[in-house]
Amino acid sequence: MSDDTELMATAPDEQVPPDDAPAPLPEHGEPMIEVRGLWSAFPTPGGGQHVVHKDLDLTVYRGEVLTLVGGSGTGKTVLLRQMLGLNTPHQGTITVLGQPVSQISRAGAAARVGMLFQQGALFSAFSVLDNIAFPLRETRALPDELAREAALLKLQMVGLKASDAHKMPSELSGGMVKRVALARALIMDPPLLMLDEPTAGLDPDSSDAFVTLLRSLHQELGLTVVMVTHDLDTLFELSTRVAVLAEQRVIIAAPVPEVLAFDHPFIHHFFLGERGQRAMELLRDRRTAATPQGH
Repeated sequence: MSDDTELMATAPDEQVPPDDAPAPLPEHGEPMIEVRGLWSAFPTPGGGQHVVHKDLDLTVYRGEVLTLVGGSGTGKTVLLRQMLGLNTPHQGTITVLGQPVSQISRAGAAARVGMLFQQGALFSAFSVLDNIAFPLRETRALPDELAREAALLKLQMVGLKASDAHKMPSELSGGMVKRVALARALIMDPPLLMLDEPTAGLDPDSSDAFVTLLRSLHQELGLTVVMVTHDLDTLFELSTRVAVLAEQRVIIAAPVPEVLAFDHPFIHHFFLGERGQRAMELLRDRRTAATPQGH
């Protein structure tokens, strides 16, 4: 065991296991992200440690929309940030496109993984166009004029007008901020897209429109998507699989019907409570309305 492992912070009565390779998971296609034996812990005021993830395993496969759900404190956003290389786990491995996430340079990350942060995280002093073009300019991937043209194309791809290019973030609605942030996340044409609460703060109409856009881009661009959301409408509309975080690990990662059939208190509360039933009824109504008559 390495010195780093010996020093790993753990909760009382919890010992870090050796770096044994876990058993391989069943194949579902090409793995895009592989998380193995992940431990995450944070210090507590009393000098102890709070273990959030313990021997967590997860695989994200090419072309899917995998949604992470779990109760408060289960480390959904922490896991997302670790997949991006923004946070470092205490133990375990994360590979992205076959490469350890720790070895992906900052300059190369935007070409591999796009990230849509919950609040958009736009630069307030930059125009819409400059926000979208920022990753291209920072990495000097294209000459300035070509970067502007690429940014304009992405602006239109997310449903905004060329006339929006010179607006400032303070002039945008919540839905427009999300679209600009999405265009920036996709400016380097990454195969992977991470979404942190993509519809948070949007009114129902804006949320529906943004979900429709995400579904369309997922299909048209062949994206692999990892999403954290509390919004059941968004989850049911977009997810091909759902990974449930509970008991410091992923207790199930499966299509929605299999998750609903899994016996666990969080799943009963989150999916099968009143809020979940309303979301499923709304989804059924939408699908019925979208089905051509006579079919």
